[in-house]
Amino acid sequence: MASPTLLMRVVASAYSVAEKAATIVRNVMATGDLGIVEKSGANDLQTKADRLVQKSICASLARKFPKVTIIGEEELPPDEVDEELIEDGHCEEILKKTCPAQYTGIKEEELVIWVDPLDGTKEYTEGLLDHVTVLIGIAYGGKAIAGVINQPYYNYEAGANAALGRTIWGVLGLGAFGFQLTEAPAGKHIIVTTRSHSSALVNDCISAMNPDSVIRVGGAGNKKKESYERKLLFTCMTVQESSSPFPGMTCLPSTQSAMG
Repeated sequence: MASPTLLMRVVASAYSVAEKAATIVRNVMATGDLGIVEKSGANDLQTKADRLVQKSICASLARKFPKVTIIGEEELPPDEVDEELIEDGHCEEILKKTCPAQYTGIKEEELVIWVDPLDGTKEYTEGLLDHVTVLIGIAYGGKAIAGVINQPYYNYEAGANAALGRTIWGVLGLGAFGFQLTEAPAGKHIIVTTRSHSSALVNDCISAMNPDSVIRVGGAGNKKKESYERKLLFTCMTVQESSSPFPGMTCLPSTQSAMG
């Protein structure tokens, strides 16, 4: 069997790193001390989980793939990263997959990894845990080609014995994995939009599209997850007023395209 390609090794490592990140997110919440800091305003928050997860993801991937460019959403000082934050594992099942031919020759220095350590931070601080995701996007040639979404609190309302959390991943041209498709109602025009960043402009846009229903959720990753699971049999629009969105949000998991 041929050795796994660079891209599949990066995705396999990102999968394990995202699972480590989910544990950090849950541990911080369990302490009751979120270490909340306002960045640009009350709707733009940063928590201890944001900071620790970004350090964990960036340091773990940089150690394995030193020539890859890694960009995190949070502006953090270049401190030493505690070894307990490092994850050096990988997902064996991903390494068994065949890399799409167009990506087999990629070099480390040609990849860019975008990290949103805790998407849905405001919801996290409000206890709306099903909105929270950890996002790792992988780009090549300026385009998103792969990525990982972890939901640290997936299934958290199912009871004490339920398995907590899940990780969705995808590679353009290969497919998307880790979730169950749900058929959307036939002929329905459903919009997925922002929960915490609504405005007159957002609401006017939604009204102009005359939807049958509107799903308001927090976090870019959570919105994308809603669209994946419903198989895009409805019109899914993420409407959000933003003058300078984190570029990584548009480079996050290419699972939508991977599904075909």
